Amino acid sequence: MSNSPPPSDAVELDELQSLLGHRFADPGLLRQALAHSSLAGLKRRGQLRDFDRLEFLGDRVLGLIVADILVTAFPKAREGELGQRFAALVSYPSLAAIAREIDLGRFLKLAPSEDQGGGRRNPSVLADALEAVLGALYRDGGHDAARRFIHRHFLDRAAAVATPPREPKTALQEWAQARGLPLPTYRVVASGGPAHAPHYVVEVESGGQVARGEGAAKREAERAAASTLLDRLEQP
Repeated sequence: MSNSPPPSDAVELDELQSLLGHRFADPGLLRQALAHSSLAGLKRRGQLRDFDRLEFLGDRVLGLIVADILVTAFPKAREGELGQRFAALVSYPSLAAIAREIDLGRFLKLAPSEDQGGGRRNPSVLADALEAVLGALYRDGGHDAARRFIHRHFLDRAAAVATPPREPKTALQEWAQARGLPLPTYRVVASGGPAHAPHYVVEVESGGQVARGEGAAKREAERAAASTLLDRLEQP
């Protein structure tokens, strides 16, 4: 086992910049993007600034560039089809997967409670952090810096959704309507976990069948429940 000291902040930033493919003129922007909002106490004392504002910006930058990728890749697709692809590409699971590819969780600055609660592996935390980093890339290097990173990680993903993915809740509703049945009903049957890592269990009923789904957000659990029920209802 090595007795070497842990890498310094400067060494970590240098490694992350290599993974991002961008050398920051203002490294403070990247530090801000890595300072999770669980550090609010330190922020109030002026020691750190959280990444919420950069996350807000990064979300908009990501949306614009991914939309442009899809319009270019699918010139004959209708708006609804583009929207389905877009929703899949910018979803929390998709963003969290990209964050894991660059090992972003390792570089985050988290409150001890968030860290001990598995925040570095939490898909919601990773997705938000990736958007914050995109905001930092845009502020430091402009559209081109953000575009290079997004193209590197999203072009192949966009090509892989040649068939627009179904939104489970919409598909289940259409299944019920086509058979003259009442609309599906959803209810939360369990919820728990700490504030920084909530967990929901949702039950959906349609056509006399019931299924459950789980997720870190109520909407995510509803989608999982709808997907499970659809798979069951559509079996031959």
